[in-house]
Amino acid sequence: MPDATTIPLNVREYEGAARDVLDAPVFDFFAGGAGDEISLAENEAAFRRVFLRPRILVDASHCSTATRVLELEVAWPVMIAPLAYLRSAHADGELGVARAARKTQTLYCLSSLSTTPADEIGRELEGIPWWFQLYPYRDRSLTAETIERARSAGSSALVVTVDTPRIGRRERDLRNAFVLPEIELPWVPIPSGTGRVTPAGVNDLFDQGFDWRRLEQLVSSAQLPVVLKGVLTAEDAALASACGVSAVVVSNHGGRQLDCAPATLDVLPEVVEAVGGNLEIYLDGGIRRGTDAVKALALGARAVLVGRPVAWGLAVAGEDGVRHVLDLLRAELKLALTLMGRQDVTELAPVHVRRPGKQLTVERRRA
Repeated sequence: MPDATTIPLNVREYEGAARDVLDAPVFDFFAGGAGDEISLAENEAAFRRVFLRPRILVDASHCSTATRVLELEVAWPVMIAPLAYLRSAHADGELGVARAARKTQTLYCLSSLSTTPADEIGRELEGIPWWFQLYPYRDRSLTAETIERARSAGSSALVVTVDTPRIGRRERDLRNAFVLPEIELPWVPIPSGTGRVTPAGVNDLFDQGFDWRRLEQLVSSAQLPVVLKGVLTAEDAALASACGVSAVVVSNHGGRQLDCAPATLDVLPEVVEAVGGNLEIYLDGGIRRGTDAVKALALGARAVLVGRPVAWGLAVAGEDGVRHVLDLLRAELKLALTLMGRQDVTELAPVHVRRPGKQLTVERRRA
């Protein structure tokens, strides 16, 4: 960790510190979005448009942040999103993130583009639930093999990312001619003559024909609960529910895929309404404060996932940095609940926030 006078106090300060320690192309890889980065900016801006509605004179001596995701008990509803190529940010890589997840009592979703084998993560998190993220590959045998290896390693759920038939146009990476540093991807055969990872090489792996029928087949054969990541419309949320998935992640891939896709917080209410309580709903994109998580939970998310904040903590101080970032977010979340007069995070509801252009719902019962 940095010395006591320079320890970051929030996620934004960690981002600035990460910019200072990472090579510019690596920082841009984690920080950047697609096109004009409109969706990237909107993810954060959406949270600034929503305000909290505190209640006063409520017993503030107790506040619970515990909840359940896919029947798993978690100490607080902020989970770690799948992040690719983490050893390019710090030598601790995915193992450092896994250790920080264990110490902060949250759930880690390992990327299939991890620079650490999943069986190592499974050994590190033995007895502790974690999830594995999957891109559907053009080679169906590779998809099946990846699912089997994730299951054997101990993953308790499969998070299938479906907004990436091709990598979005990330102009920072194009300008930097970004390639992954000399780090292997232990599970994924990158079709490149040099063996270096490039966006074009990853594109050659992805299945652009993956559709709802194929998703149903995957759900029926996975032998794990399936979480669908990349839902942004009520229509797709309803189709996902009909396909038998266990949960959806409202996600625009952190603004890295289709630029001008809406901010995830803005579409969360329509997804919540579309599934009618049949699925658990999570959200990622733009979470930078514990108050952001509170807003998403109030609008119907069971939990949220954070990506870039974890990358910044890892870059600055490895495992310790990730743990500190998570500790900051958890402390902010708990303080926000206390100051709002809420004693249990699972009781958050739309009445606890004020949204622009929406008629205010008044809480009739006493706090």
